[in-house]
Amino acid sequence: MFAPALTLAVVAAAVGVLTFTRLAPDVVLLSGLAILVVAGVVPFEEGFAGFANEGVWTVAALYVVAEAVRQTGAVTQLLQWILGKPESRLAAQTRVLLPAAAFSAFLNNTPVVAMYLPVLADWAKRLRLSVSHLFLPLSYATILGGLCTIIGTSTTVVVNGYLKKLGHDPIGFFEIGYAGLPCAVAGIAFLLLATRWLVPQRKPAISAADNPREYTVEMQIPQGSPLHGKTIQQAGLRQLPNLYLTEVERDGNLMTAVGPEVVLERGDRLVFVGAVGSVVDLQKVIGLEPATDQVFKLDSPRRVRCLIEAVVSNTSEAAGRTIRESQFRTRYKAAVIAVARNGERLPGKIGDIRLRAGDTLLIEADPAFYDVHRDDRDFFLVSRVDDSAPLRHEKATATRAILLAMIAAFALKPVLGVSQAAAAFVAAGLAILLRCVRVSEARNAIDLNVLVTMAAGVGVGVAMDRSGAAAMAAGSLTSLGGDSPRAALAAVYGVTMLLTNLITAKAAGPLMLTTALATAETLGTEAAPFAVAVMIAAAACFATPFGYQTNLMVYGPGGYRAGDFVRLGGPLSLVVFATAMLVVPAVWPL
Repeated sequence: MFAPALTLAVVAAAVGVLTFTRLAPDVVLLSGLAILVVAGVVPFEEGFAGFANEGVWTVAALYVVAEAVRQTGAVTQLLQWILGKPESRLAAQTRVLLPAAAFSAFLNNTPVVAMYLPVLADWAKRLRLSVSHLFLPLSYATILGGLCTIIGTSTTVVVNGYLKKLGHDPIGFFEIGYAGLPCAVAGIAFLLLATRWLVPQRKPAISAADNPREYTVEMQIPQGSPLHGKTIQQAGLRQLPNLYLTEVERDGNLMTAVGPEVVLERGDRLVFVGAVGSVVDLQKVIGLEPATDQVFKLDSPRRVRCLIEAVVSNTSEAAGRTIRESQFRTRYKAAVIAVARNGERLPGKIGDIRLRAGDTLLIEADPAFYDVHRDDRDFFLVSRVDDSAPLRHEKATATRAILLAMIAAFALKPVLGVSQAAAAFVAAGLAILLRCVRVSEARNAIDLNVLVTMAAGVGVGVAMDRSGAAAMAAGSLTSLGGDSPRAALAAVYGVTMLLTNLITAKAAGPLMLTTALATAETLGTEAAPFAVAVMIAAAACFATPFGYQTNLMVYGPGGYRAGDFVRLGGPLSLVVFATAMLVVPAVWPL
């Protein structure tokens, strides 16, 4: 009895620590696994076999593919077209939730939310909608959409890989969608009906009312720009949040009253005034480029540069001179693309602005600029602007082709005989080889904390199986439901749903799978319905902000409180639970 008792004690302790402290799940589960290995409950090779789990490595490769999609803006234009101009809150939420769910069926939820957030924030400001009615439903919609395919969430990928390792037939690529799609439909319908009543309009953590620093920045319409021939309104440049188009220069003539009907032409120079975040977004608009030719004279490739803010000091040699006179590019190997000065509108071209001490410069430079000049006496302060590298739009088509080919390989696995891990790794390798994503970006995109949590969770699950702890837990669950497989299935789902909100989906899935399979064996029923119930319950984490990565991503920007997740996510959890309990036994008979 020592082995099962120790295993259950370690699992209970891990659940308690994860529930009542903020310790990282990877540290907690890895520590628990180490205890079980040292105590001899599970051999080292089997305990740490989770790090060789196909699902874990598939998730790692999917992170790289998703980063390529983000870095190239492969879906940004599509998002802007999909969002459009709805006329009501319900129409706006529908335009957000349905496509987000569809995207997340084939992409990991986290990068889908990351791609949506900046586009959605700007769009909501233009429509005068509260982001609190969009961001949290967005997170939930990506989770729901992820239930429709095996690769939709990292949790389903890893649990499916572990299912195969335990000697059971894995769930097919679209097979989980038989249950996941009805759950997604019911969940999204609930969100569309209930969000406005259950979630108050929260002020986001950063808003336009926070009086952001304003820059003057010049952009131009280059040769071959898709914006040529479009009106200001059609190009989406008229009602940009925290950014105003003040004038257009064409062939030496200045238009200061720029109406939405003005048609853009090649060579036009557009002057904007706005906050730094909006300037960053402006740099990523397809068909616009900085008007200063200094940007294109820098030695480093533009794709590796970033934006940096620097405040001119009173001892700087540039103070009192124009940017051109100071030979800024030559001196600092950087180009000034915008200047902020006490909220003043600075007329003239960037190169002709005479700098003063206290001016804040928005600079395009190699990331090394920060390390070289952060202690330079020429600047009071130097800081990086997050996520400001120019998008590689020229690689967007290649990225879309890679993504579609990978999805096709997943879907046609029975015909092609190519494993999901192999397809994902080939896609990731092609993305790097074709320079859709740099090696450093690919490396940084892989969330090691998530991978370690998954692998350690698989190891603890193996320990539960070998020690007999899973069988003991299964006995407890079956005693709750008597001899009824449906009651046992509901108990497995309910416990998994509780754990996923308390200790994160990545930990709950592998931990509960062994118990669920042991329960099915005890009852003499098929393993598939119990495995699917664990997959859905573990991935469907709605009631807390900490149980799932996408919930945390929208927590701050949406200005939410923890109670908002309980108010909206609690009933949503029950809706998905009820739907799953109706559909799963119907598709996979008990």
